[in-house]
Amino acid sequence: MLDDLDDGARVGVWTTLGVITLLLFGLLGGLGMRQLKGAAAPAATSVGEALLEGPLTGDLTGTLYFGTGSADLPAEALAELASVKAAVQAAPARKLVLSGFHDTSGDPAMNAELAKKRAIAVREALKAAGVDAARIQLRKPESTAGDGRPEQARRVEIRLVD
Repeated sequence: MLDDLDDGARVGVWTTLGVITLLLFGLLGGLGMRQLKGAAAPAATSVGEALLEGPLTGDLTGTLYFGTGSADLPAEALAELASVKAAVQAAPARKLVLSGFHDTSGDPAMNAELAKKRAIAVREALKAAGVDAARIQLRKPESTAGDGRPEQARRVEIRLVD
């Protein structure tokens, strides 16, 4: 077939075949990358890392207020966490849900990440205090102004849920 075509047509046919080949390799490569990315996703959502969504429910057992731009536990955290631990021990069938909050100023993604880090810091402190990690869940960070006081937007609420 190519013997009957002139040089211009021959170049056009080979260029078309090359473009089709590149598109196929790109498509297959993209699918392969998606598969690899999808296989790595469950590791990121290990036990305790899956973020719950939905309304706040349960009994509020503690609230920790954090400094601006910080995920370090506040000075009063030990006393608050001790009362939370006592509440958990008194209700062995219930779980804890940690809800991190952030304000609406600045980059929403960075604020949500900081709120999540604060909730993780509280979770790690509770685990260190002896609370079973399987009883602690994290809730998706939420943007709020609270009651208008700045510290209300930099808090982690700890709730006992059924």
